[in-house]
Amino acid sequence: MFSYNYVQTYVNIIVSGKSNDVAWGNQIGYILLPFQLAVHDDPLAYVRKAKKTLDRKKSSLEVIFTCKISELFVKMFGLKAGAFIIGLMLTNTTTTFSNMVGPTEQVEFYGHPSVFIAPTIYGIPQALIVHYQSYNGTIKVILSVDEEIIPNYTQLLDDFVESFRHIKDAASRLSKHVKKG
Repeated sequence: MFSYNYVQTYVNIIVSGKSNDVAWGNQIGYILLPFQLAVHDDPLAYVRKAKKTLDRKKSSLEVIFTCKISELFVKMFGLKAGAFIIGLMLTNTTTTFSNMVGPTEQVEFYGHPSVFIAPTIYGIPQALIVHYQSYNGTIKVILSVDEEIIPNYTQLLDDFVESFRHIKDAASRLSKHVKKG
């Protein structure tokens, strides 16, 4: 259940008059990552390389710059120009990944508990959109696929499951070796 204290914290900020000191709404920044398809003997080799690249990108100012430049375009040239620039960026990418941290405890709507949360997006020009959403201690992977470009999407889903199974098994074997050592 959604914690009353969590909501009360926001109410207290608004009532105290300090709500202008807090950034409200969605703050969206993005990073562009190379997406490499490769077969490795060690399933964790790809994970290690991707993590190294992602850590380097996250510690750079790329996310902040993309967010602020997008805001600047919207303020200077209007919403249509900002949408056009973001649309150009999306048109020149192959795949979009989104990972969002969700609630750590179960959420209820009018007394009905939510079993899972599955966000997605529609209308952007990617053949494949991958959302990772954590909720209540589990992670869901949601795929949006353009069937004209990826007609056998069920095979793609099976490949995702198999890849995650290989990574999970390799990580489990690694953790057993670490515990013994």
